[in-house]
Amino acid sequence: MKVIHLISGGDSGGAKTHVLSLLQHLNETITAQLVCFRDGPFADEARSLGIPTMICGGNHIFKIRRQLADYIRREGFQLIHCHGSRANMIGALLRGVTGLPVATTIHSDYKIDYMGRPLARCTFGVINTWALRRLDYRIGVSDAMVDLLISRGFPADRFYAIYNGIDFTPAPIQGDRLSYLRSLGADVEADSVVVGIAARLNPVKDMSTLLRGFAKAYQSCDKLRLVIAGDGEEREKLGALARELGVERQVTFAGWISGGMDRFYSALDVNVLTSLSETFSYALTEGARFHLATVSTAVGGIPYLIDDGVNGYLFTPRDFMTLGKRLAALGNDPALRREMGEKLFEKASAQFSIEKTVDTQLHIYGEILRRHARPRRKRDGVVICGAYGRGNAGDDAILEAILGEMRSVDPDMPVTVISKDPGSTRLSCRVRSVGQVNLPGWLGAMKQAKLYLNGGGSLIQDVTSRRSLWFYLMNIRAAKWAGCKVQMYGCGIGPVTRFKHRKLAAKTLNRNVDIVTLREPDSLAELKSMGVDRPEIHLTADPALTLSPAAAEKTDSVLLRAGIPPRGKYLCFALRPWPGFREKAPLFGAAARYAWERYGLTPVFTAVEKGQDPAAAREAAKHLGDAPHYFLDDAGTAGTIIGALSRMEAVVSMRLHALIFAAGQGIPLAGVVYDPKVSSFLRYIGQENFTDLEDVTLENLKAMIDRAAAQAADKQAQAEAVRRLRELERGNVDIAARLLQDGG
Repeated sequence: MKVIHLISGGDSGGAKTHVLSLLQHLNETITAQLVCFRDGPFADEARSLGIPTMICGGNHIFKIRRQLADYIRREGFQLIHCHGSRANMIGALLRGVTGLPVATTIHSDYKIDYMGRPLARCTFGVINTWALRRLDYRIGVSDAMVDLLISRGFPADRFYAIYNGIDFTPAPIQGDRLSYLRSLGADVEADSVVVGIAARLNPVKDMSTLLRGFAKAYQSCDKLRLVIAGDGEEREKLGALARELGVERQVTFAGWISGGMDRFYSALDVNVLTSLSETFSYALTEGARFHLATVSTAVGGIPYLIDDGVNGYLFTPRDFMTLGKRLAALGNDPALRREMGEKLFEKASAQFSIEKTVDTQLHIYGEILRRHARPRRKRDGVVICGAYGRGNAGDDAILEAILGEMRSVDPDMPVTVISKDPGSTRLSCRVRSVGQVNLPGWLGAMKQAKLYLNGGGSLIQDVTSRRSLWFYLMNIRAAKWAGCKVQMYGCGIGPVTRFKHRKLAAKTLNRNVDIVTLREPDSLAELKSMGVDRPEIHLTADPALTLSPAAAEKTDSVLLRAGIPPRGKYLCFALRPWPGFREKAPLFGAAARYAWERYGLTPVFTAVEKGQDPAAAREAAKHLGDAPHYFLDDAGTAGTIIGALSRMEAVVSMRLHALIFAAGQGIPLAGVVYDPKVSSFLRYIGQENFTDLEDVTLENLKAMIDRAAAQAADKQAQAEAVRRLRELERGNVDIAARLLQDGG
């Protein structure tokens, strides 16, 4: 593989470190040629690292384009990779004349790159914005940067994320700690706990919050010392603030550190970052290399490194009170510092090493070249429509599962999702998305796609809404009219209660659907009773069964943020507001108390639909008395919800997808049926431990909890049932693959 990298040659800071370390290691595997538009220290350092470096200077843009185009053709480069505004402009001009794919790595927010320089912003800034829109692929230096750009309207399916990696080879012994710190001017003793930061002293780094938080922490931990490595326009202001706060002697302004940063980080006990904005900070991974406990603002890509409360602490920008509490806790607890430092090192060295960065970049190159070579087809890809973008974790989990299965069929095919909130769907799934009300948008997508998926869930029903039934039936008709093959994918059917609706649904499905795959037998019976007999019909299973739990540390962090100890004996209640629930709420509260008193299980009220479920949880919890309990109002993504449910001893649920997620982890279940789809699923996996909402009594809730507790010893049978369902679920994707192959 041969890749040409374009850069201005005047770069510094994180962008410089990223590019040079990346190219140095890429050249161990591929040819990565660096082209700088000016000579100087950047190019000199590249040469010293053994990176093939060429200078293509001057201000005649079209002459540079011609020279580079000739060079690219002559040397047989396959891909152009740009860094920075000047390179982006040249890359945009080369795109047409070379026919090669052009990618750019976006190292910072292009809208603020020229802040305080109005002339540059009106020239270079405008040109860069134009160029960014015309390149083929964009690589953000964190998922947060990718999200920012997608939110500004860049195509969601043309993005990749990469993280700054460093070399985690153990550093040599750095010498005596105390003498080094004292050489910087720090007033330290052998038992001092040294907090450090390496950053520019400018408003974005928000050192004022650092000083206020440190002063707060010092009140309860007088062993703390703060060393600030860096300089900038706020130096005098910060010095005055330290005096005002009474910590002038405990704070050291060390200025810029010469001779590398290893000795600085090796002398610290706690690494801290208070930035208002970051992409992904090298300072944190460099500190992780030295096993440092870390406290940082939750900005940019930093939450992808630090799992709050597990391997470090996160806080909201400018919240100096929380920062102070975290620094004091670490200052007073050497064991906590060691534990968090070790966990951060383990994660950083595994996921944020330079080797990982290089592997990611090579994977990105491979995917770009594969996508570029993909033959252009008259019709290509999939349109997926369902109850997405509504804040319901179950429906969003279905979409996540379907997308994963479509990518297993063809990782490069275009996918468009019809969503109530297309912006959130683009961000969470990195796919094209159009709004449900955007008729021209989804009709246009259907005219280009091969396959339309009516995607999962119980979309063909009229209990919750007549309008939603009409919408999905209209969508199915439109997809067939637009020329798509149509599959109803791992779905539930019904209840459809009105005669006219049953007749309309049967007519629409018989005329427009090619294949229906169903998640349980009751839906098959409902289709037959409606008179649907023309499409192929297959019994499969719910796509969400294929999803896996998030990494343990992510789940721990979600639980800790809710105040829930990650390791405990818990009983989950997943409740939802529904007609008749309010009258039954006291019984759920009493049953939760029973579980605590009888089995020592602490109730955890878990929201699957973040907008509605917390109210139902609190209504039930009113009747717990003095029994301990927790609320998990926001368990995050499907992965972390599954992870949280896997920590439960049993699950009592009205929510179907809480039952599905828990079943996939072999957790004993007790269902409360407000809709036949709940009992249908439980019967399908051989579970009879459920009751109808209208029939709920305290006695039958207790009995279900007793049975679920007893099932804990017999998880093997349930695991076998779920394994069988996962095999059946594979039919969904096999049928989709067949329709894609047959599509026009």
